[in-house]
Order: sequence, then structure tokens, then C-alpha cells
Amino acid sequence: MQISKIGSSNVMLPAAVAIAIWLTAGATRRLFLSWCLLFAGGLMLVAASKIAFVGWGIGIEALDFTGFSGHAMRSAAILPTLFYLIFRQQAFALRWSAAMLGVGLAALISLSRVQLHFHSVSEALSGFLLGLAVGLCFIWHAENSPKPSLNRSLVVASFVVLLVASFAKPVPTQKLIEGTALWLSGHPAAIAEHRLQSDTSILQIN
Repeated sequence: MQISKIGSSNVMLPAAVAIAIWLTAGATRRLFLSWCLLFAGGLMLVAASKIAFVGWGIGIEALDFTGFSGHAMRSAAILPTLFYLIFRQQAFALRWSAAMLGVGLAALISLSRVQLHFHSVSEALSGFLLGLAVGLCFIWHAENSPKPSLNRSLVVASFVVLLVASFAKPVPTQKLIEGTALWLSGHPAAIAEHRLQSDTSILQIN
């Protein structure tokens, strides 16, 4: 499913950076810091869950859970925030409708990860809920802060960059996750390779 590509690192990470740049340009330092801390926290939880499984086999077998879906987390955190900020100056109903549109799109991306057999239902759902918590916490903070003044030219330029990024090769996160897990756990590569055979998706921040 093509929609799944929207949640990839080469699209969503530049989008997260674009949000940070918009907030910086809009002279909203507190919102900039809030976004960076919340999103970085979400990324760290995703990475930690996957490293824990690869390095130590920590997961929930009954739920077929080997780590949060990165695709789902990134999409649910970024897309509602992205759409919300674009319509931040508009009426309450319109800006929240835009945010809910982002939530719906993120839900479809999360579902696609299950349908493509990259993740179990528990991994996609937990990743989606984690990302949604990040996005909604930021939006709640933004609702109680001065409205950022977005530069329209900057927003348009950002979407051009995201369009180009969508054609780039996926970011090779697999080796980074594997290497980090093996270094921290002290396990030989053979152990990781054995685990990969039982679940080929665990090394991807999908």
C-alpha cells in the first residue's frame, strides 16, 4: 500500500524538522522546545522497545509485541500536528478538524503496516497511541500558547522538500538498531540473526 510510505523515516523525519523550523521562524520558543522534547521522547521509546527485544528478547509474546511501530508513532505524532499548525490561525472547529484529518491519515498508515505484515496489531496500535499522545500533548500546549505566525513561503518550501524526500531511499535504521542492541547486550551477532529469522521486522523502525 502506497500510503504506508508516508510514515517512513525519509518523509516523516524531515516533516518533524519542518515543524520545528516553522515554530522557530514564528518566534514561539516554548512551542519549539515542547515539540522537540515530545517528539524526541516518542522516538526514544520506539527505539528502546526494539533494542530491548533485539538485545534481550524483551517483548510480549501473548500479544505478538516486539516493539512500537515507528511508522505508526511518527505518523500519529506528526500529521495531526502538521495539519493543526497550518490551520492554527483559523477558527477552533477548522483547526481541530484539520488535526483530526491528520489522525485519520495516521490511522490508515498504521493499519497498512498490519496489512503489509510488517507489524502485529499490538505493535501498530501501541505505536499509533504513543504518537497520538505526543501530537495531542503538543496541540494542547499550543492551544494554551500564543498563536505562532507561520511563514507561508517556508511552509510551501517545506512541502516541496517533503515531496522530494518521498522518492528517496529509506533511511537504513536496521543496522543502527542492531548494532546498538548488540553493543549494549554484549550478545554475538549470531543471536541477533537467529531472532531476525523469527521476526524479520524487529530491526526496522517501521
